[in-house]
Amino acid sequence: MSQPTRISYVIMAVLLVLIGWLHLGTLVLTALFGFFALQVFSFGRSKFLGVALYVVVVALIGWGLFYFSRQAYLTLPKIAETTIPAVAEYAERQGIELPFTDYASLKTLAITEVQQDVANAGRHAREAAFKFVQLLIGLVVAVSLFLNASWGSENDPGTARDSLYATVVRELSLRFQTFFRSFAKVIGAQIIISVINTTLTGAFLLWNGYPYVTVIVVLTFLCGLLPIVGNIISNTLIVFVGFTISPRMALIALIFLMVIHKLEYFLNSKIIGDRIKNPMWLTLIGLVLGEKLMGIPGLILAPVVLHYIKVEASRNKVAATTTPV
Repeated sequence: MSQPTRISYVIMAVLLVLIGWLHLGTLVLTALFGFFALQVFSFGRSKFLGVALYVVVVALIGWGLFYFSRQAYLTLPKIAETTIPAVAEYAERQGIELPFTDYASLKTLAITEVQQDVANAGRHAREAAFKFVQLLIGLVVAVSLFLNASWGSENDPGTARDSLYATVVRELSLRFQTFFRSFAKVIGAQIIISVINTTLTGAFLLWNGYPYVTVIVVLTFLCGLLPIVGNIISNTLIVFVGFTISPRMALIALIFLMVIHKLEYFLNSKIIGDRIKNPMWLTLIGLVLGEKLMGIPGLILAPVVLHYIKVEASRNKVAATTTPV
């Protein structure tokens, strides 16, 4: 391995550490998603078309998230009011103890938690503002990189092509390209799997007359982008709402979701491929560290970082050592 290559690996490692330490996951994730979308929207031909579609889609997503947030704010309490009594009644019949007995007791617990966090309202507001600024910067960075991904050394007449700076820049460019390909492969496949999962789940909900289908379907898609924990969140919600229809429906929903979960394993092997698969324990450690450092963006980026490390490590051979006779 040459000196410029080693330097580029060190710089990349430092950048990944700084992203986690400075909680810049939202910025990085937004920039990667934006650049990925711009490449898709350009259809490999027109950058102007890609940027135009990008702006339209970002505006539509922003409006959609605002509308969905308002609907979820109104609908989720209604879901809790209907599901919690049904679950509590079934648990009581089965002799299962729950930390709450009805919506009122759960709401009391929630209010208590909120009151304890009131003193930290200023900190939460600053964090929200910081995340929003990162979001805006990430969207702009994505467009900037898409329009001009030059690193500057190619057009600098004062920089020799074989200088240390120029060679390190080229190697670092390769590191970023590899990282983006890992992101595109992992996240692109995760989006496809989430769309398939959401479509099948939506059909199941409509077929069985589930209430609040729109909110549940959107939450299922969004949760599907989170590895492992996303399925747990959406599946719990679907099973709990099933109790409002009947315990039998909750059981049918649980069986259906287990079948879907097994289907996702099949899709994972077919769409993502064997090269991306990591041991479960390693994935869980990555998810825990990612969530601890960057929250939900860390959960999404953790499999990407693991795959990137795997690709880079697989690319470099270890020199064989000969034992003296």
